[in-house]
Amino acid sequence: MELRDVSTITEGIRGEIGKAVIGQDEVVELMLVSLLCGGHVLLEGVPGTAKTLLAQSFAASLSLRFGRIQFTPDMMPGDLLGTNLFDFRTSSFNLTQGPIFTDLLLADEINRTPPKTQAALLQAMNERNVTIDGVTHPLGEAFMVVATQNPIEQQGTYPLPEAQLDRFLFKVNLSYPSREEEYDIVARHGHRAAMPKLAEFGLSPIVSEERLLAIRGLVGRINLGAPLVGYIVDLVRSTRSHPAIETGASPRAATMLASASRARAAVQGRDFVIPDDVKDIALPLLRHRIVLAPNAEIDGLDSDKVVAELIEQVAVPR
Repeated sequence: MELRDVSTITEGIRGEIGKAVIGQDEVVELMLVSLLCGGHVLLEGVPGTAKTLLAQSFAASLSLRFGRIQFTPDMMPGDLLGTNLFDFRTSSFNLTQGPIFTDLLLADEINRTPPKTQAALLQAMNERNVTIDGVTHPLGEAFMVVATQNPIEQQGTYPLPEAQLDRFLFKVNLSYPSREEEYDIVARHGHRAAMPKLAEFGLSPIVSEERLLAIRGLVGRINLGAPLVGYIVDLVRSTRSHPAIETGASPRAATMLASASRARAAVQGRDFVIPDDVKDIALPLLRHRIVLAPNAEIDGLDSDKVVAELIEQVAVPR
């Protein structure tokens, strides 16, 4: 496995996703970065911005087991993890695996399920294991969560706690398409009331689990020079001293930023990290890892504005 193979694979995945999803190029790149460094992604956007279709298309471009959970307010942890059922024929308990036992999990509308069920994902996302009745079951090194949520609907939703948000490498905000992209969407799909089934797009898997794990090993060896390590540390530490931030990003955010910067360099076809790799992913990586001070909203600030300000203020190594 060489670096040029990584570029070929990532471009192939882009091409497959493009068969179904028009636009959202920046979102696709962040999903690729997360895939290459073993992270999880939270997609946030208003209804109709192709969050679910994007996640499904992403999964279809990979030779990985795919599972989808439509979260609801009445879902219990056992519905996600599975449960041990007693078999009267053998007089023993057998595990009936839940939908979490997969490689790529689409957690659709994750903020519609109660905190108890959301918490069932914590161990899986952090350790790639789940514990059921005291027994730990591995999920595999390729396990990845792509979650979606709707930011405008509050009724019947349960906002994700900070501990849950911290498990996501990126929180990606899906914006409306440009006029040209929306024209293409209407021209291609405007003859039907609902989107076609994913199978109609003819997507083909590009990368197997074995090759994916080999790529991750290669990405871990991408050169990250000492000046850039210092830049990452300074950028993350700046979130702890800004007057508009009550709680800044943790050291784990710094290590994730370093890992994701390496993956971003690989996606761009380089075997070394440059400052733009760090700057371009810092916002989606940090926006959900800070807690604003109570007066920040009164002053018209939000996490994106504050993080963008810090990115501009922290000195970039030359």
